[in-house]
Amino acid sequence: MKITILSDTHVKKHSDKLFKFIDNISRESDMIIHAGDYVSSSVVAKLREHKNFIGVWGNNDKGYIRDLLKEKIIIPVEGYKIGLYHGHGNDKSTLERAYAEFSGDKVDIIIFGHSHQPLIITKNKVLMINPGSPSYKRREPWYSYVILEIEDKKINVQLNFFN
Repeated sequence: MKITILSDTHVKKHSDKLFKFIDNISRESDMIIHAGDYVSSSVVAKLREHKNFIGVWGNNDKGYIRDLLKEKIIIPVEGYKIGLYHGHGNDKSTLERAYAEFSGDKVDIIIFGHSHQPLIITKNKVLMINPGSPSYKRREPWYSYVILEIEDKKINVQLNFFN
């Protein structure tokens, strides 16, 4: 199972480059996960063209996007439980908020965004993944996304950077 993980696309206009990127990664992926802050419903519509798109809304998503998606979900993938939450809130760091959101749940992997800072780390035996952003890098030097591959109970996580 090859999963492309995105977050924080923040598309308001000029979405052509992002849509081309989504088309390219969808051909190579079994699933696409987006951890919120699409900003435009056109991004959600584009991702929904992919057969296995899963996403949650972020703090910058309004109206239609919040009606369509949930704030938090847990999905089973190849024997692992993956928690998905944007990471927004006021207390703690983004990492701590994402981790705390699933404190009552038994998850193996937590995917989150919000900070636009790519991160792959383990916290108390939970794999924490923040893909950064493929279209709005803020103060980061590069755009980024993550490829998560799960095969025969083995996990491979690859952080990809580009300009």
